[in-house]
Amino acid sequence: MQVENILQSKGRNVVTVSSGSTIAQAVELLNKNRIGAVVVTDGTKVTGILSERDVVRHLGKDWAALAAKPVKEVMTKAVVTTGKRATVAELMERMTEHRIRHIPVVESGELVGIVSIGDVVKRKIEETEQEAIALKEYIAS
Repeated sequence: MQVENILQSKGRNVVTVSSGSTIAQAVELLNKNRIGAVVVTDGTKVTGILSERDVVRHLGKDWAALAAKPVKEVMTKAVVTTGKRATVAELMERMTEHRIRHIPVVESGELVGIVSIGDVVKRKIEETEQEAIALKEYIAS
């Protein structure tokens, strides 16, 4: 199973934000779209990622000051990405190794999708259910 299969079933839509947007604008996007991270882009090139964790780490005591900061001051700049042909096992390994929940999918330097830990878990559950059905059919025949 490859990342491409996940993108085919979930779609390729990625919520993005510019590095000059404010944290308040980015948080509004997170809430509006009910997602845990937005990809920071310069056109179609990934320049960072802003997750709920990034916001919480910088929250401190003054939300107003944080809300006014530009995304580029809070985002994770060293973005872990993957390609469409990576396997789900490779993806899970990267998520575990880097302790992250969202990985942008990049091909030829262009953003083509994003995969979350929820997408991976959903796919693994579907695979397990299909294997169980196949085993039941095999035993019954």
